[in-house]
Amino acid sequence: MDISETSLKLARPHRKAVLVSLLWLTAIAGIIFGIGNIFRGNIMLSVAELCMAAYSIFLMIAGRNTKNLQRWIFCYTIPFFCVMMFAMTTPRATLSVFGWVLLIPLLSHLLHGRKTGLVMSITFTLIAGIIFVMKYHDSAELMQPMPLMNIAILSICIVTFSHVYEVSRERTELSLLQMARTDFLTALPNRAMFREVFEQQKAQATRNARPLTLFVIDLDYFKEVNDQYGHDVGDQALIHVARLLEKNLRAGDLACRLGGEEFGVLLPGTNSLQARTVCEHLRDTLANTPLTFEDKTISLTMSVGIAEIGADGNSLRSLLTRADHRLYTAKAEGRNRVVGPEVDGHMPVPETTTSQTA
Repeated sequence: MDISETSLKLARPHRKAVLVSLLWLTAIAGIIFGIGNIFRGNIMLSVAELCMAAYSIFLMIAGRNTKNLQRWIFCYTIPFFCVMMFAMTTPRATLSVFGWVLLIPLLSHLLHGRKTGLVMSITFTLIAGIIFVMKYHDSAELMQPMPLMNIAILSICIVTFSHVYEVSRERTELSLLQMARTDFLTALPNRAMFREVFEQQKAQATRNARPLTLFVIDLDYFKEVNDQYGHDVGDQALIHVARLLEKNLRAGDLACRLGGEEFGVLLPGTNSLQARTVCEHLRDTLANTPLTFEDKTISLTMSVGIAEIGADGNSLRSLLTRADHRLYTAKAEGRNRVVGPEVDGHMPVPETTTSQTA
């Protein structure tokens, strides 16, 4: 999921709340102003406002359970802003109607985000400015430089502040999301991110008939490292392994920290035999790259269990169960080794997941 898609997903709940509130306000205000303009003799504007009120009620009902929220937001904002522009052009509209222009940047950014919101803000604000000049061009009082400059600067400030706020909000949300998906110690993705990416890769693997493999790593005798050297050194060992994974995996692979001294790696487009080659390379690299911390040199090894989607299951839980079982086998056979699917068959799936931490 890219940044724009992520931002849209995060913004959906509050945009929906804003849209519902605006639909209610538009419906109520449209009825009130529509009736008021009937008594004032401004029939054309009254019809437009009453139609907008009815349209808002329709959108509330028809779009209540929609999955494409942005489409309905466009269906609301474009007619709403157009009715606003039309109100400014009517002969009997007072000068105060132009005050509604100040809502355009706020609503545009709240409902459409920073990019589309900025385009809509500038477009409709400029249209309103053109309508103002055309309507009052013969008014010596309103066409003086100072009033025009004040209006222009105020409009620019509101557009700018609305845009800056939306940019800041998006960055803050994405930063918080990144923190929620990242392991604080190793800076690798965490289990939640691993689960999310697995579902995406699973869909692609199914759609394109491509293999998908994962494997689980557990550091051997990690408890002894903590006991002998302290937890600070243990933390450095985990960071050491994380950097090794990042350096030796492809850009499209995903390594994460599942918890404790256990890591998970997702290999898109890779079958279990190819994954075994990757795992053996990682195992050999770690065994020959000891951790150097201050004056200490600490040898580390890993045990690995592999599982492939399809033959070993189709859910993340079933694959982790299979990989964890093979990891247990690697531990039982002496550690510092890789266990994957058998050539002539697969090992039975255990009834419960067994995790090794030693």
